[in-house]
Amino acid sequence: MNNTWAVYKRELRSFFFSPLAYVLYVLFLIVCGVFFNMYFSYYIQWSKEYIQMMSMRQGMANQMPNYTELVLLGLTNVMTFVLLFIIPMMSMRLLAEEKKLGTLELMMTYPIKDIELLMGKYLASLTVYAVMLIITLAYPAISSIFVEQTYWPALLASYFGVFLVGAAFLAFGLFASSLTDSQIVAGLISFAVLLVMWMIGFVDEIQPGFIGNLCNEISVFSHFEDFSKGVIDTGHVAYYVLFSTFFLFFTLRVLESNRWRG
Repeated sequence: MNNTWAVYKRELRSFFFSPLAYVLYVLFLIVCGVFFNMYFSYYIQWSKEYIQMMSMRQGMANQMPNYTELVLLGLTNVMTFVLLFIIPMMSMRLLAEEKKLGTLELMMTYPIKDIELLMGKYLASLTVYAVMLIITLAYPAISSIFVEQTYWPALLASYFGVFLVGAAFLAFGLFASSLTDSQIVAGLISFAVLLVMWMIGFVDEIQPGFIGNLCNEISVFSHFEDFSKGVIDTGHVAYYVLFSTFFLFFTLRVLESNRWRG
């Protein structure tokens, strides 16, 4: 446990003493801010049209837009797509950099277990990611001052889904980083595979049936749909936990093979 804590602190210092974390934070916040502004502007326009129709007594053809569903839950959907680019950049250096600098072999001479090294790095990257998500809560927090329709339970459930998606992506990114000593190659592997995991979710629309259902079950993003509606399903939670555990296990096997070869 002490070794895991030591690796965790070392990794956090590595993140925040370099410009990487701040660049990723700024990029993520800018993209989310742009989409939040777009959704919010659309909500305001739709609300004005609704009020105008009601004042002219034109019936209830259009319902009053739901702010939480249209703006806030829509924003979390955007976040999951943006993670396709952010997570590979965050995870590509975790083990690839250690290999390139030769510090991974040095660390393996210390009395530290592979699982402690792995969990220290994974938990540190997960902390950096969680802080990034928490910062984005500023958008709904500020907007809730002006709009009283913010339904926080649904929003927090959706954020929980985004966190699970990111945790799964980080687990795969750590695995990709363990396969090479090149950060660029590790990042490209992560992005390519995660992009495929996103695209196969659309196979069900093109080819319904067994193949479509199978691809839908495999897709990381298909399991986020209920979260995006503010619903927490234990089946989807189990999927992300198993996905993360699966790739952390294989990363551990790669570390063990490196130790034996060394």
